[in-house]
Amino acid sequence: MNAQDLKNSILQLAVQGKLVEQRAEEGTARELLEQIKLEKDQLIKDKKIKKSKPLLEITEDEIPFEIPESWEWVRLGDISSYAQTKKKIRPNDIQNDMWSLDLEDIEKDTGAILNKVCASERKISGDKVIFEKGNILYSKLRPYLLKILVAPDDGICTPELVPFDTYGEIYNRYIMWVLKAPHINFAVNAVSYGVKMPRVGTETMVNLLVPLPPLEEQHRIVAKIEEILPYIDQYDKAYTKLEAFNKKFPEDMKKSILQMAMQGKLVEQRPEEGTADGLYEQIVAEKAQLIKDGKIKKEKPLPEIAEDEIPFEIPSSWKWVKLNDLCEKIGSGSTPSGGRNIYKEEGIKFLRSQNVYNDGIRYEGIVYISEELNKKGSIVKAKDILLNITGGSIGRCVVVPDDFDIANINQHVMIIRGVNLDIRFWIHNIIISPYIQSKIMDVQVGVSREGLSAEKLKNFLIPLPPLEEQKRIVAKIEELLPYCDQLIK
Repeated sequence: MNAQDLKNSILQLAVQGKLVEQRAEEGTARELLEQIKLEKDQLIKDKKIKKSKPLLEITEDEIPFEIPESWEWVRLGDISSYAQTKKKIRPNDIQNDMWSLDLEDIEKDTGAILNKVCASERKISGDKVIFEKGNILYSKLRPYLLKILVAPDDGICTPELVPFDTYGEIYNRYIMWVLKAPHINFAVNAVSYGVKMPRVGTETMVNLLVPLPPLEEQHRIVAKIEEILPYIDQYDKAYTKLEAFNKKFPEDMKKSILQMAMQGKLVEQRPEEGTADGLYEQIVAEKAQLIKDGKIKKEKPLPEIAEDEIPFEIPSSWKWVKLNDLCEKIGSGSTPSGGRNIYKEEGIKFLRSQNVYNDGIRYEGIVYISEELNKKGSIVKAKDILLNITGGSIGRCVVVPDDFDIANINQHVMIIRGVNLDIRFWIHNIIISPYIQSKIMDVQVGVSREGLSAEKLKNFLIPLPPLEEQKRIVAKIEELLPYCDQLIK
């Protein structure tokens, strides 16, 4: 339960007479209503208020919940001046030192005053409404924002705020809390009109059902609510921290699992599986053969790995290598000129960064290009690894499925094609691990847009385990990560 739900529960208990006990010596709400009737009659006689049309009797099927026997259901219009004509003031009559209250000055939900501004500090246009200290101020515009408060001083306000008094010494703060109660909020917003700027009409408000306790009980209810609220605020802070932790924890767990995998701490090492040296020598030999056969070009040798470059310890059976040592191709695609005009309804799939995700290729919004634009250097093959190298999605990486046919990529995506395709899942997990992701963020180039160059990527240090251990690590990752996803859900 979040803080707002808890607050709503407290308010609902309050208006049902379940927050404080009833005391016989405090009398009944019926006695209070008789006093209110006498007071209203006198005000009408003295011409201080206008006699209004009687409101409809409350029927049994209108009553939303039970209340104590000493309470009464009443309509807001019968116990308050909500429907009475409001005092207005023209701009020319507004004095500079008057407090000018606008909706933007009131915090939603709490009704707290965020900003207290004098008329001289605010551009005044149109008539304003006069309110007095102790008036209840109710926002009829977007009532779901619950901008409701008791005025601490005299002032003027926007006509979207309705100032009103209560009769019979009904506690204004009690009515304020009633108007914030869930059942009132639901009833008001259900009949608000205006799509973009919903308002609640006067007729709706004066006919609202209000649960009315005896006067002394009203004061005790308000005191209890306002005693509890600071604890709800403390609960809110703790709950927010817990929610942030719960949201962050699964992602942190994923990162920890991948980092343990990179350091050889996720599965045990087995002597019978050999060492990474044998695997590395095999890859070097296969790459040399590809160069000899003219299938790939010979590149300038990369610098040797220095001792101070090694970021963390790995098992003795593993080996630190550079990513390019394991690959026959690391290179980005190219985007044909012509913009969106080159896209076709069918043809060669054209993969962009929005199609590349860690858990697979997303085909929503995929575009196509003609065979003529299918450039050889940008062709994607089954079992390739694709890496986003620019923008907000930089670092997202996917293994192309084994049954993939053909596609092309733009300049924002890099192809990583291993010499030994059996290690593609290991390389994928390394790239999405915190170790490589942090390196990607550290070595971005380009002033106008973030980007990762092929040369930087080729020099990334990769921890290489024996092939069979790689397979066991990948299997363990695939076993554990779904549990992290379940924590998110």
